[in-house]
Amino acid sequence: MTPTESVQDGAPDQVRESDPVGADGTGTEVAGTGPLAGIRVVDLTRALSGPYATLMLADAGAEVIKVERPGAGDDSRGWGPPFVGPDDAPESTYFLSINRSKRSVVLDLKDPDDLARLRDLIAEADVLVDNFRPGVMDRLGLGASDLEELNDRLIVLSISGFGEGGPDGDRSGFDQIVQGEAGFMGVTGEVGGGPMRFGIPITDILSGMFGAYGVVAALHARTRTGKGQRVTTSLLASAVAVHAYQGTRWTLGGDVPQTTGNRHATITPYGAFTCADGWVNITVGSEGLWRRFAPLVGIDPGDPRYATNRLRVVNVDELEAEINQALIGETVDVWMERLAAAGVPAGRIRAMDEVYAWDQVEHLGLIDRVTHPTAGELALPGSPVRWSRSGHRPPEPPPRLGEHDDEVLGPDPG
Repeated sequence: MTPTESVQDGAPDQVRESDPVGADGTGTEVAGTGPLAGIRVVDLTRALSGPYATLMLADAGAEVIKVERPGAGDDSRGWGPPFVGPDDAPESTYFLSINRSKRSVVLDLKDPDDLARLRDLIAEADVLVDNFRPGVMDRLGLGASDLEELNDRLIVLSISGFGEGGPDGDRSGFDQIVQGEAGFMGVTGEVGGGPMRFGIPITDILSGMFGAYGVVAALHARTRTGKGQRVTTSLLASAVAVHAYQGTRWTLGGDVPQTTGNRHATITPYGAFTCADGWVNITVGSEGLWRRFAPLVGIDPGDPRYATNRLRVVNVDELEAEINQALIGETVDVWMERLAAAGVPAGRIRAMDEVYAWDQVEHLGLIDRVTHPTAGELALPGSPVRWSRSGHRPPEPPPRLGEHDDEVLGPDPG
């Protein structure tokens, strides 16, 4: 989420224990520092959207200096439970999830001396990231023209809730608010039921991802021009950008999408179905798949009610009832075997603990295991991206508040 206040009010490298598949498919991971090694990022963000963008840059090898407010630091340091570590130094699992491989320094942006130290950092940086409300950076004396004068090679990423300017540009942007405003909640929920939020803070994460993409594109442009530039995105813009076919159902087809539960809006059968001991997702996305799937559940593929996808969408309630009646007689394991043998795409519906126990997740190296100085051994959701030549940066533990003050800022002049 983007902050709502006007001003901040506010170890050795670890190696993976897993053996993920490398970019060449050999089953080994190339050691390295990542393609953004040598890029310095000054990170003024907090909560989720901005920290997710800088997490992606850190995973790619950039040096990320996280600037935090005195006392409490990033708001998400206090978000919990759950917390881990000793009672006198608890660490929020929320904060730990998105701040690995960064360095933390404490600066009070209301203090002129600390603001001057920040300007010194920015003068030597490649990238500056903020997710303040529009106008805050100007009030800090760090507006676009100020920054260009300070460092004309600087890439500046600003993430806001509703974008800059326009009738809603000054609104605070929190993920659930934007999920509702951007139409996500209007298509999420049970059939005929009320709106439902997505289970993860998706607009925060999307805006962070689009922001990191914008930074990398601007860094590439700088290799040609020698100049930096400003990159902007927002939770709202990122949400609308991924509407995909749900958006064009309205813009081209004149159809307002509604909540469809676990069903696909335009393909049937395609959704979640009940077995004797759990649930499976089954996706019958072509007529060839339908002809292979239907006999498994005792349905004639040529049944006039279901012979084409269009008919199956119209008769979805009746069809799903027949499928569930067939599947309920056997376990998930049995149905997964039958569906695999028939070449029908299917998957278990896993709880979060089952995901992290899955050997495929371990095989891909999707769990970063690091040692935190106070919280001990941590297992964190890891980066999904690998580079065949520049390698993957070994993950480092998320920083304690102000852990790198002396290393980054030097002795306090006061």
